[in-house]
Amino acid sequence: MMNSRAVENTYLVAGYKSWNRRIFEEVISQYPGQWHFMGEREKLTLDEVNLINPRYIFFLHWSWKVPDEIIEKYECVCFHMTDVPYGRGGSPLQNLILRGHQHTKLTALRMVEELDAGPVSLKEDLHIGSGSAEEIYIRTSYQAAEMMKRIISEELVPVPQEGEVTVFQRRRPEESEIPDLDGLLQLYDFIRMLDAEGYPKAFMEWKGFRFEFSKAVLDDGRIVADVLITKPNRDKP
Repeated sequence: MMNSRAVENTYLVAGYKSWNRRIFEEVISQYPGQWHFMGEREKLTLDEVNLINPRYIFFLHWSWKVPDEIIEKYECVCFHMTDVPYGRGGSPLQNLILRGHQHTKLTALRMVEELDAGPVSLKEDLHIGSGSAEEIYIRTSYQAAEMMKRIISEELVPVPQEGEVTVFQRRRPEESEIPDLDGLLQLYDFIRMLDAEGYPKAFMEWKGFRFEFSKAVLDDGRIVADVLITKPNRDKP
């Protein structure tokens, strides 16, 4: 049962990446109403949320399951980078790029107990064919901020998802090792899709050294990138 006593014009934004807070301070906090930000997983409890009693809780970037008691009481809206029901699940950007997508949808949907299965408030086109993962995430957060404004100002009513369900699997750190690829474009995409704060970088190991790649640029038939070289400690637990 949604909270019928939630305070109108009071909103909570949750996001743990550095750019989430920056975009909140630059853009979202300037919107009409009372806006609050929560950036730590440990603080997202029902007791803490009850103190704010928001009309909506918007999730800009959140990698953990939101407690059911919060989802059941408050209208929680997340922003997912696929045209759901295609691409429900984890690591949407990486899974899209690996499948060759250059365009997708940014979907605002109401959170329910089943992951990414809730009704949809709004979808907008999103380009993912260029830029590092972090650059794409930052662009996406700015776009999500504009979508929030539409959701609250137009009082958009979510509608159920329709179509065949495709579920993506969350990627594991060991999957960042560079696989056999067909060409430079595929290698460039693999490096850039993992190049973001907090993500395991694309890597390879050769003769006892580990090479991690970032800031890749594809130009004139070559890739220029930063490389971090380390000596892996095999005895480290």
